[in-house]
Amino acid sequence: MLGYAKKQKSLTGKQKEALGLLSLGTFLEYFDLMLYVHMTVLLNELFFPKSNPYTTSLLSAFSFCSTFIFRPFGALIFGWLGDNIGRKSTIVITTFLMALSCVLMANVPTYQQIGLPAAILVTICRIIQGISSMGEVTGANIYMTEITQPPIQYPAVATIGIFGALGGFAALATASLFTFYDFNWRYAFWFGAIVAIVGGFARKTLRETPEFADAKRRVKQSLESINQSIDLLEENIFYNQKINKITALSLFVVECTWPVVFYLAYFYFSKILQDTFNYSPEDVIHQNFILSIVQFFSFFVWSYLSYYIYPIFIINFRLIIFIPFIIVCPWLLYNISSPYELMAIQIFTVAFGFMGLPAMPAFYRHLPIFKRFTYASFMYALSRAVIYIITTFGLVSLTNHLGHWGILIIVMPIGIGFVFALKHFVNLEKEANYYPQKVGEKLILEQG
Repeated sequence: MLGYAKKQKSLTGKQKEALGLLSLGTFLEYFDLMLYVHMTVLLNELFFPKSNPYTTSLLSAFSFCSTFIFRPFGALIFGWLGDNIGRKSTIVITTFLMALSCVLMANVPTYQQIGLPAAILVTICRIIQGISSMGEVTGANIYMTEITQPPIQYPAVATIGIFGALGGFAALATASLFTFYDFNWRYAFWFGAIVAIVGGFARKTLRETPEFADAKRRVKQSLESINQSIDLLEENIFYNQKINKITALSLFVVECTWPVVFYLAYFYFSKILQDTFNYSPEDVIHQNFILSIVQFFSFFVWSYLSYYIYPIFIINFRLIIFIPFIIVCPWLLYNISSPYELMAIQIFTVAFGFMGLPAMPAFYRHLPIFKRFTYASFMYALSRAVIYIITTFGLVSLTNHLGHWGILIIVMPIGIGFVFALKHFVNLEKEANYYPQKVGEKLILEQG
């Protein structure tokens, strides 16, 4: 089997503990964040008017993407708080806001009860979630990237993504359970509020791990302790290293890929189930629940393989398979005759679609260390804001005029940009001696 020279074959005890705590925090955060997302198909009918389908589509689209529109502002606000008042206090604040949003959702009157204010209140709840969810998964990824080495580094970092997917899976399971047994949907959000509080207590245990977000402050304190002026840092080239604009843009493009795939698989295709096969909102939630199981196991497989195969090779393999598929996807959608055929398209999309997993360490390590957290978090948040605006509003308009072929107007530029972004990171990996070199019939990874 193709592999590379192993510098770190397994995690230490402290690394395992950190990975467990970070994974648990990510799981709980994604559970709360995705609970509403996966119940959208049901809640849209309760909180938005039905008289004008096009207007309803726009309002529900804004409600969906409002969570992600305000994420960059959340990243900036809480990034500053984390640097100045500490990570522990920041986590308490964001946990409270996430719990608050769930409590509000559990008590918001429906459109039938109060009219348009219902849609406004729901959107405000989603904005609160977007601000409080400040890209913790990115911070966890960076943390694991910096304390591990290949090849264990790749599956370790990918595990964070797996637990994020598991959180989404748990949210869908909860939504599916509540709809299948006809429980009051509001109880699901009360449950989400409890989960947020539990997540806050779990994240408090991270106080003993290094706070990478305030690395500058800790370095300055170290200099002051030995009676050195902090002005010395201002002359240090390493400390003031600027990020390469092409590298930043490439990371942004990489982060843009999965949101497109996620929206297509869980929302665009779900609307086809409703419009073409007369699926009820409950039926859609159940089908998406099955899809989330496939997503979880596909993430697990790609992560496992990254221990043996250089992860950018894995991404290139998926690209070779997925690009021809997405080109013919509109034709397939016009010719499906059963929901099972659509399920096959959904499964293929989440299993082989564009995404940076499991190669994120290969992207993060080329950001300046003292700016890595800020740039990575902001690019993550900005990518979600931009892509969900384009997909939610763009697809409403494009498919209204071009039908399913409108998908390609959005997906193909992202795919092409992804190819060029990967090429840029491959060049950086080669320069840093991380890229596998052929020696005889084996591939080894030079570590310098």
